[in-house]
Amino acid sequence: MIWPFRPSTSKQIARIEISGPIFSETRKKVLKALDFVERKKFPALLLRIDSPGGTVGDSQEIYSALMRLRKKTKIIASFGNISASGGIYVAMGADHIVANPGTITGSIGVILRGNNLERLLEKIGISFKVIKSGPYKDILSFDRQLSPEEEDILQNLIDSSYNQFVETVSLGRKLPLETVKEFADGRIFTGEQALSLGVVDSLGAEEDARILAAKLVGLDPDKTKCYKIEEQQPLLKKLLPLRGSGLELLTFELSTSGQPLWFYRC
Repeated sequence: MIWPFRPSTSKQIARIEISGPIFSETRKKVLKALDFVERKKFPALLLRIDSPGGTVGDSQEIYSALMRLRKKTKIIASFGNISASGGIYVAMGADHIVANPGTITGSIGVILRGNNLERLLEKIGISFKVIKSGPYKDILSFDRQLSPEEEDILQNLIDSSYNQFVETVSLGRKLPLETVKEFADGRIFTGEQALSLGVVDSLGAEEDARILAAKLVGLDPDKTKCYKIEEQQPLLKKLLPLRGSGLELLTFELSTSGQPLWFYRC
């Protein structure tokens, strides 16, 4: 591995942003970034979350990766405009959560939706012939109603995922399970309300979270900057036909004071 230069990371705070819905692509990018933070031995991570939520499995994998990283790195989560559902799940992997008073958060729960177009299909004369290996293989098909047995299967699935969510919040926030269930009914609330419920630790902006992260690892907040880690489309990749050339770009950009620092490896 060839590095043109090695910026000091032992006295810097890494910054990763989770923006938008959490799905497979988000998970891949975030896990790569977390791996980079671990390998470069940043003492602290500022995790900025501005997400309405996402898929269960992807949120769980990011949470698990954060829990592993916490053994080596102090993690401070900062809520932006919205951090709900999967955004909450991910944040449970942080040591401390800071939210704006007006942040929209909550929506702790799980939902599964299906469409029933049976009556519409009947009107236009469309029907389907289904050959299946088992009675539930076409569960949630859009051309028929759910049977009572299928409703029970899906409800049990949702309940299992919900219980995992509630248990994670209970563990992350050190709250009794029954206390979490009192507000984990899908409702949304503000950052200020989240503080009173024990979902977040303090109120403040991202800058407050940065200052706290620096102090927690013994760094001077006035002299400590954030290294922003994000996946970028490198300029060289746009200009040069790199595919098959043997040159691989490590597509994380670290920037401080607005200066991009690119790293390459062959």
